[in-house]
Amino acid sequence: MSRCQRILIKVLVACILIWPFAAWLGARLLITEAPLDNADAIVVLSGSANYKERAREAARLLLEGRSQRILLTNDNARGPWSSAEQQNLFFYERSIEEIRNAGVPGDKVELLPKPVSSTYEEAELARQYAEEHGLRSVLIVTSAYHSRRALWVFSRVFQNTGIRVGLVSVKPGNQSPRPATWWLSIRGWKLVPTEYIKMIYYLIK
Repeated sequence: MSRCQRILIKVLVACILIWPFAAWLGARLLITEAPLDNADAIVVLSGSANYKERAREAARLLLEGRSQRILLTNDNARGPWSSAEQQNLFFYERSIEEIRNAGVPGDKVELLPKPVSSTYEEAELARQYAEEHGLRSVLIVTSAYHSRRALWVFSRVFQNTGIRVGLVSVKPGNQSPRPATWWLSIRGWKLVPTEYIKMIYYLIK
């Protein structure tokens, strides 16, 4: 075995040993929160792959008394076929269903009907609603790996409005894989690496 081959093998072994820690760290760096004990409204961000965990977390927060109103954004995406409704429901409809099944009264849930296609558009729509309804604070609910970018966007969109922005990220392990094992699933590769690509895009844009 040549010297170059030995060096290559050592490098490969080192990469294999380091990768689990690097993957965990990369995932952890995406997760953040912004504490806010109470808010005038909880804003649940769209996310077809993670709608259940976000809806359930929002319901839990409201039932704990953290707010009296839940707002849902609309990404205009439809989910799989519903046998009960005999149609493909929008994901916001499924989110509303999850929230109500958790025990939240229907009059506590409101849809922001204007379709959105990005986190930035969600933030703009939430700011418009907050200003029109005189809200002084909003609590964002989103999935763990989306939380840092979401907080970054909302903080800038709500800058100089006087409206406080908090954020709760849903703990991984339900619809989102855990930081230590995300790289072992296809869903994990769709969530973690792509989130870094989106963050770079937002920073450049």
